[in-house]
Amino acid sequence: MDNREWFRSAQFGMMAHWGLYSLLGGEYKGRRVHDYAEWIQSFMAIPNKEYEQLARIFNPIYFDADKWIRLAADCGMKYFVFTSKHHDGFAMFKSYADAYNIVDATPFGRDVVGELAEACYKYGLKMGLYYSQELDWHHPHGGGYDNFAGCSGVSWDNSWDFADRSKKNFSICFEEKIKPQVTELLKNYGELCLMWFDVPHTITKAQSLELNQLVKQYQPDCLINSRIGNGAYDYVSLGDNEYPTSFAVDENADPNSLDGFKVSPYGLYETAGTLNSSWGFKYYDQNWVTAEEIAQRRRKLNNLGVNYLLNVGPDALGRIPSFSEEALLQAAKMMK
Repeated sequence: MDNREWFRSAQFGMMAHWGLYSLLGGEYKGRRVHDYAEWIQSFMAIPNKEYEQLARIFNPIYFDADKWIRLAADCGMKYFVFTSKHHDGFAMFKSYADAYNIVDATPFGRDVVGELAEACYKYGLKMGLYYSQELDWHHPHGGGYDNFAGCSGVSWDNSWDFADRSKKNFSICFEEKIKPQVTELLKNYGELCLMWFDVPHTITKAQSLELNQLVKQYQPDCLINSRIGNGAYDYVSLGDNEYPTSFAVDENADPNSLDGFKVSPYGLYETAGTLNSSWGFKYYDQNWVTAEEIAQRRRKLNNLGVNYLLNVGPDALGRIPSFSEEALLQAAKMMK
C-alpha cells in the first residue's frame, strides 16, 4: 500500500516525548514550569554546562521498548512517533555527528531509537521520528533567534548561553548537525513512515527544500509533516491539541506561516494531542484526559479525515505513567 493511502487509513497513532528533561519532571530549584515540561531548559534558562550533567545520571532501568509498542498495538494504534532529538539538542540515538547523545553521554548507553524500531517491526506498527530541525539549544548557532513571539521558555533560541544573536548563523548548525543527524536517522533505522519536524522560523525555504530532498533521497515513501517549514511537506500537522468540530481547508493559507498550514497536497491531516497539559513528563500535572474524552476526540477527528496522534510522556525511569496506560486501554475498549 502507498504510504499516503496507509496514512489516510491509519487514523490513530502514539507519540512519545522522552529525553533528559524527563529527569527534571517540570521542576528546577524549587520552581515549576507553567507549560510544557520538555521546555524546562529554556523556561529556567539552565546553562548547557549544568544541563549536560543530567546525561551523566540518565539511566532509565525500566525502559522496555517492547512494552511501549505492545501498549500502542493493544490500543489500536497503527504508528509510533518518537522524539529522536528535541529542542535541547540531546539525541536519543547513537549519533556520529554529535557525541551529545544517549549512547555516548549516559550510563544507560543504549540506542533507544533502535530498540523502538525493532519493537515496531515486531508488533506491526510503522515507525516515525520527531526531529527538531531548527531549535537546538545545545548548538551555538541553533535557530529561533529571529523569532520574538511568545513561547514556553525565555526565548526560542538559547539566549542565556549564546546571548549575541548578531553572531548566530543557523546555516552552520544546519550543516554541522541537522543534516548529518537526519541522514543518520534515515539510513540506520529501517523504513520510516514519516519524519515529524517542528517549529520552523529561521530555516530558509532553500533549507526546508533541501531537508525534504534529503528525506526523499534515502526514503522516497517517507512522509513529511508541515512543520518542516516553507511548504515543503506532504501532510498537515494541525495545532497542538487542536480538535476542530468542523474542518474547512483554507485555500488562501500562507504555507510560510505556522498558523497557515491548512492545505495538504494529498489531503492528509493529523492532530497531535497530549494526555495531560504537557508533552514531556511533569510529575505534578494530574490534569489527565479521560478515556471518554480520548474516544470522543478520536471519533470526531477520524470522521473529519484527521489522524489522532496521542502523546505519552514517560518518566526518567522509562515508565509510561499508569494514568496514561489506564485511560488508553479503557478508550480502546470503548472504541471496540
